Amino acid sequence: MNSNRLFRGISVLILASMLLSACQSAPASAGQPSAAPQTTDTPAPTAAPTATNTPEPSATPEPSPTPDVRLNPDDWMNWPIIPTFSARTREIYQQGLALGTNPNAFSKVGDCQMINEAFFGIYALPGQYGFPDGDEYLQDTIDYYDGMFGRLSTAVSAGFTAPSILSPLWADPQLCEQGESPLECEFRRNNPSVILIGLEFWFKGRTPDSYAQYVRQIVDFAIERGVVPILITKADNVEGDNSINRATAQIAYDYDIPLWNFWRAAQALPNQGMDMERNDGFHISVAGWNERSFTGLEVLDAFRKDMAESQP
Repeated sequence: MNSNRLFRGISVLILASMLLSACQSAPASAGQPSAAPQTTDTPAPTAAPTATNTPEPSATPEPSPTPDVRLNPDDWMNWPIIPTFSARTREIYQQGLALGTNPNAFSKVGDCQMINEAFFGIYALPGQYGFPDGDEYLQDTIDYYDGMFGRLSTAVSAGFTAPSILSPLWADPQLCEQGESPLECEFRRNNPSVILIGLEFWFKGRTPDSYAQYVRQIVDFAIERGVVPILITKADNVEGDNSINRATAQIAYDYDIPLWNFWRAAQALPNQGMDMERNDGFHISVAGWNERSFTGLEVLDAFRKDMAESQP
């Protein structure tokens, strides 16, 4: 029984007893016969209120954990060539539009294998390219991003590495403002809604952790500005253990952002897309360039359509 409820019941009994004593007849005066006392019915004592058990509050059920549907970075070789786009990717895109990013603009971020001659520049030359039967729909994406395929990105240059993209020392002084990094300069000049990040080269002595540290800074910079970063795996394995591609997949997993798995597309090409004449373990072949441009266009096409369908 609740102790407060019990104490209040005892108080009621004591008060009733005091009231009964005060209502009794006064004694008769001396010399006069006492009147027969009138019998009064003594009221039955008030019963203490019965305590009721206070129901214990029901425990709030724990919400079921949301299943993690992201792909395992350890299995990156089996990730699809063309990514699917998560709710987080759509959220970044919508935030960017609210900040004023251009939905018809994309930017490239990378080294010599991202320059126009090797990547995407062909789509700026009408009549110089064609599509296999059934793939003509990709022309709509070229039209949607009109002017993007042939422009020069200030975040692309031969010799660029992940640290270079973030350093003002590597910015083009003819195009960039003082103190701007190549990445900051590109964002200011092009105002993209999505960027393709392909930093291929492996410098001797640099670890995958060091590479990942700088790529994460590029990804953070983009996301803070509402720009969707799309990461790209590379065809080469110059480091010997594919640790750069593994690190790239881990970043995509951690941020829940798209990864275009070009490595997987290159496996079907002669010499896995690597240049047999140079045979330096780094440069890809002409077939590799063509496949990279084509699958990159497929990625942009899938991205464009998904973002359009997710518009509120």
